[in-house]
Amino acid sequence: MKKLILSLFLIASSIAVFAQLPSIGIKGGVNFATISGSGTESQTVAGTNLIAHSGSITSFNVGVFIDVKMGHFSLQPAVSLTGKGGTFNGVTGQLPNGSVSTVDSKYHLYYVQVPVNVLYHVPFVVGDFYIGAGPYVGLGVYGKHKQSADNNSNGTHTYFSSDEKVKFGDNDDIKPYDLGANALAGIKLKGGLLLNLNYDLGLSNILPNADGRNFKTRTLGVSVGFVF
Repeated sequence: MKKLILSLFLIASSIAVFAQLPSIGIKGGVNFATISGSGTESQTVAGTNLIAHSGSITSFNVGVFIDVKMGHFSLQPAVSLTGKGGTFNGVTGQLPNGSVSTVDSKYHLYYVQVPVNVLYHVPFVVGDFYIGAGPYVGLGVYGKHKQSADNNSNGTHTYFSSDEKVKFGDNDDIKPYDLGANALAGIKLKGGLLLNLNYDLGLSNILPNADGRNFKTRTLGVSVGFVF
């Protein structure tokens, strides 16, 4: 026990020596989000699985972060509101009765996300270039699911559309959490202005009761911010 306490004290002392006072920053920008789907996300009608083609949606991100510098490295935990989701469109298939069905499905999902990144900084004339990565956990707080369908049977079209709030829960529409890893890179100018690019790679299936289906989030974010 004494050795453990001594080791923790030495580690804390080392961090205190090399770490600078933490900086606080804010940033916000635009997200380009998709959902990687596998299995049969596509509709199952009369026992026939229809194939889905995924697309992207445009959303936003806004958040705050703390940056603790230790030499060329820094530890950067953050809290952000980030938009995710995607589309499944052009979903078509030949049904047993001879009809062709087309379904368009769009998910807008919003998460409070907490990433913890380790960054490496490279100083240059007007500031720092940085690159880093780390894990994140996101908690779903709001979502919308829009769906439309066109069933063409012997030249007769039947249309359907819906616009519903997403329920987050282990037994609802979408699981309440999203776990993954993210990578980021950017430039911080000496005045405090920063330009940031990040990519979030969802590693958990966000579908509850998936029945062989698998949804994973993919989000590219571009943001600007300021470090105080």
